[in-house]
Amino acid sequence: MTVVKKIGIIGGRDTYHRNCNYYEAVEKAGGKPIAVLDEDKADYYAETLDGLVLLGGGDINPLLYGSRNTRSIEIDDGRDRLEKTVLDSFLKAGKSVLGICRGMQMINVCLGGTLIQHLDDFEKHVWVDMETDNAHSIDIHDENSFMYKIYKEKEIVVNSAHHQAVDKLADGLRVAAVSDDDGVVEAFEHTKLPVIGVQFHPERMCLKNVREDTVCGFGIFEYFMDL
Repeated sequence: MTVVKKIGIIGGRDTYHRNCNYYEAVEKAGGKPIAVLDEDKADYYAETLDGLVLLGGGDINPLLYGSRNTRSIEIDDGRDRLEKTVLDSFLKAGKSVLGICRGMQMINVCLGGTLIQHLDDFEKHVWVDMETDNAHSIDIHDENSFMYKIYKEKEIVVNSAHHQAVDKLADGLRVAAVSDDDGVVEAFEHTKLPVIGVQFHPERMCLKNVREDTVCGFGIFEYFMDL
């Protein structure tokens, strides 16, 4: 009998912009999405769910990584509290976590890392418009990384829709991929916990959102479901 993993997703299917894409990707990968809405239930979520997906969105409040706000926008302190509280519980429980874009940055911050609030060459990385992602190449040097295990290539093209990035990498994390010409961290994984993060948006490179100019993002969700 196949056991269906229950995967927590921050917000409901329509809570945040294009949240439905994450739900559809998890469902297609064989999981059952569960909306994570209440920070007071953080320990309950970590106890009863099999994994957690942290989504893209506005910028994290720089106060969470000990900085003043210089270029951060669309800050939502309530969402920051929800994500950090729930993530802390999942990390303590040793449960699987996938961070996407902002979600990857939240993992780094939660573990003690910092962020670049605005990339100098942001034009390469930032979205074309609110409905269209940019695209660029990334390098995967470590053949032991989860990125190489998924794509079996040392250079691939992914989408891109961000103006911030990982600065100081938190203890316990190792880089899995970087942007090809400026070294921006595009993926990382935890050395001991089942935790992975990607700066790009795999949910917008698969299923109904598949792109001809990038790799398919569905492998990220399949890998996560097997963690």
